[in-house]
Amino acid sequence: MPTLTTDIAVLGAGIIGVSTALHLQQRGRSVALVDRNASVGKETSFGNTGIIERASVEPYVFPRHFATILKYALNRSPDARYHLAALPNIAPWLWRYFRASAPLNAQATARAALPLIERCLSEHEALMAASGASHLLRKVGWIQLFRSEAKRQDALHHAAVARELGLGATVLDADGVRKLEPQVKGVRGGVHLLDPGLVSDPAALVEAYAAHLLAGGGHLLQGEARSLEQRPDGWQVMTANGPLLAREVVVALGPWAGDVIAPLGYDLPLGIKRGYHMHYGTQGGAALTRTVLDTEGGYCLAPMARGIRLTTGAEFARRDAPPTPVQLDQCEPMARRLFPLTRRL
Repeated sequence: MPTLTTDIAVLGAGIIGVSTALHLQQRGRSVALVDRNASVGKETSFGNTGIIERASVEPYVFPRHFATILKYALNRSPDARYHLAALPNIAPWLWRYFRASAPLNAQATARAALPLIERCLSEHEALMAASGASHLLRKVGWIQLFRSEAKRQDALHHAAVARELGLGATVLDADGVRKLEPQVKGVRGGVHLLDPGLVSDPAALVEAYAAHLLAGGGHLLQGEARSLEQRPDGWQVMTANGPLLAREVVVALGPWAGDVIAPLGYDLPLGIKRGYHMHYGTQGGAALTRTVLDTEGGYCLAPMARGIRLTTGAEFARRDAPPTPVQLDQCEPMARRLFPLTRRL
């Protein structure tokens, strides 16, 4: 097969890879998007909550209290779970995470991330308008729900930080939650983060971006990113259409990035975090307007085109370990008490 050529090869066709490819194309570069799947957005970008999270400036930090650490160590919290067999693999990363979560380090991370987070929604709005996908966006924010006083204090803290950074956050009591989401039951209140946008079908958004890339002359190729090799005249990767030669390459492979960058001599502390999702119908046509986080249960309910999507917290495991959707089974009964869900879809 003849060798295909392009300015830049982007490896990975999730939301990061496709968005990066579009921005490069807008800057006059020829771009080829390469993914192991025949279509885009089939991995991490498929099953998330759909939040364009303009409000989460503070990073999620490793807990510092012994009782909380013990609860996680005993796998007693549904918002985070680990595989014992994976502990030797993830322990070095957890130690780095613990050190990075020290207060001064976490503050530095928040300051560094702020310029990106401030622009995340406006940048997506521009891409959506160009791709004909603006109908997928709803600018209604999302709600962190709480039942206990401890979680209430956490929520108040996050709201205060958001306001200090110029973001909108409204503290709600139980009646305030009911006014916004009448079908949500059994909570003391919540914090309505006003700035984030919600996408009703994350996979459809990636597909719209990819279609716009192709319409502008870009290429989408099925190929194996691990075949990447450096050559005197650039970078080569094997695709179903033959070898692709690019002057530069972008690695946007998420948890699979290490397979490509490690052989090139890069040692980046990438952690592997998995999660699960499921769609549900609702009783009597009950509607959810915005995504809600059950801070006690560690799961989200998100209104999607397909139904209500439940997304779990983090699972720390070997990347390719068989699925163990324990958290989904733990969270589903709590979610049914919170909102009138019916069968799985």
